[in-house]
Amino acid sequence: MIALKMASAIHTLRDHRDDVNCCAFSATLLASCSGDKTVRVYSLNDFSELRFSPLSGHGYGVHWCCFSSCGNYLASCSTDATVIIWSMDTGEIMLKYEHPGRSPVRVCALTPDSSLVLSGASDGTVALWDFQSTTLRRTGAVTEATVAACSFTPCGQMFVTGCTLGDLKIWDLDLVQLHTQKDAHDLGVTCCQCDSISHIDGERVKFRLVSCGQDSQLKIWIISQHAVAGCHMQLLHTLKAQSGPVVSCAFSSDGQLVVSGSVDKTVTLYDGSQGVLLHTLSQHERYVTACAFSPSLPYLASGSMDNTVIVWRLGDGLSAEAPAAVCQGRKCAGHSGLLVSDWAEEHVAAWLAEEGLEELVSAFKGHNIDGPELLSLTRDTLARELSIDSVGLRGKVMRKIEELRAALVGSAAPDEFLCPITQEVMKDPVIAADGFSYEREAMESWIGAKNRTSPMTNLPLQTTLLIPNRMLKMAIGRWRATQ
Repeated sequence: MIALKMASAIHTLRDHRDDVNCCAFSATLLASCSGDKTVRVYSLNDFSELRFSPLSGHGYGVHWCCFSSCGNYLASCSTDATVIIWSMDTGEIMLKYEHPGRSPVRVCALTPDSSLVLSGASDGTVALWDFQSTTLRRTGAVTEATVAACSFTPCGQMFVTGCTLGDLKIWDLDLVQLHTQKDAHDLGVTCCQCDSISHIDGERVKFRLVSCGQDSQLKIWIISQHAVAGCHMQLLHTLKAQSGPVVSCAFSSDGQLVVSGSVDKTVTLYDGSQGVLLHTLSQHERYVTACAFSPSLPYLASGSMDNTVIVWRLGDGLSAEAPAAVCQGRKCAGHSGLLVSDWAEEHVAAWLAEEGLEELVSAFKGHNIDGPELLSLTRDTLARELSIDSVGLRGKVMRKIEELRAALVGSAAPDEFLCPITQEVMKDPVIAADGFSYEREAMESWIGAKNRTSPMTNLPLQTTLLIPNRMLKMAIGRWRATQ
């Protein structure tokens, strides 16, 4: 695990005119939503607000927002009983879902493959929608109180809800209740999030859940699912570092850290495995209502009733011995677990900053240098096209680029490029109903043999429909071109 030496505030955003209710990251963007009816979106390059921000499609306060896994879409929900899907290319409304009964929507979530949208409302109901068609797939009452929290499991075939009565419940996509944890938080659950990483232990699939509540506690649970024995929850840690109700919580993308925000105005960071308090941040002037980790940079964002969002940098002064990025057990060439050939301009800028080459960020951005172009740079192009006059600086840049090239050539295929069935790099990846990607031919053979369960989880497949994973296919194509 990365040693967390310190966390420092690097930027404060003061654009909202009311309480900040939620904040969320994609690989390149930060979004926040507020009681002022708006959603604001910022670039992680310089924390400037995007040209189409703020997003003003809701009629009342916005309670929650979250990005799709690809980062191309942002979902937000509001007291106006709607969930809106926004394009992050244009800021336009792509889709709008109206919750049945017109009850205020308190929370929303997207499946890991962004195929389904979940909304939870004040009347105790949830609604499950198909992302592309806006078809209402399922709706029903899940509690007698307000649905205050929800999160999809890593496989996307189940979801967890938390309510103001204090219960946590696990459901399948048909709204069949799989497990209830009564009184998980006395006085009510305020937030919950599943870890994005699951583990297979024999015939069981295990993953963690973090939850918080009005009881001033943060709890980490282990959830296990077995095709025969069913679903089970076990309490792993109860964390009590904050003196007031804990209203927001989140896992880091690698599951190593947990963050929580509290009515006591603090943000706390914990070791996600050991449950050890690492740091307490105390810069907000009022209740901390939102917190989120960046999936691609060492950033944490916290939002507050003081109308601000503070961006924190984690691990300033990290030692050079910090481990390289790992993707499910295999080392990946490149920043944030991405292949260098998949880097966008924002990733190149982040890489320059991490290598102590901040002075070159503007020049590289001005020439729209992305990952493939970075790998093709030479000393001549650095001097002639990017106007880097210093011989020593050009030499330093080229040494860093050569390190990237060497890592890329020597890297094995990332695990996400391998079909779980064949264990070979996929040629035609498709997404199955369990949320995992497979080689089309292998998955069609699996289904053709009358297997209606997931090869990864052993849970029933709700449908045998296979969706082409074009983004993954493009990434694999770029990776193959570098080998």
